[in-house]
Amino acid sequence: QLELVESGGGLVQAGTSLRLSCAVSGRTFSSHVMAWFRQAPGKEREFVAGASRSGGDTIYADSVRGRFTISRDNAQNTVYLQMNSLKPEDTAVYYCAADRSRAIPIKLLNAYDYWGQGTQVTVSS
Repeated sequence: QLELVESGGGLVQAGTSLRLSCAVSGRTFSSHVMAWFRQAPGKEREFVAGASRSGGDTIYADSVRGRFTISRDNAQNTVYLQMNSLKPEDTAVYYCAADRSRAIPIKLLNAYDYWGQGTQVTVSS
């Protein structure tokens, strides 16, 4: 069983950067694929980025590729999402998620077994 706690959200201006963190409790963090999803008001939750167990393999949604970077520190049980060149359309609640079954990340929401409570990111124009 894992517990995921996101932090680092806030209100920022377009064009600036923000780094989200997800602290994970449990001794099996390094055996889980980790990912970030987001959900904007009135929209479905969507995949943002994912990292393999080692962090060596990463995938991104087309909308954030080149601007966002996912990374993980298995010694600290933490996964990060560095968000650069933020746009108003990046405004959403961002969720951290963990997949206990696979070795590499996939984009399907229902592949993930554990979820955090989310952190709000608001980008003003």
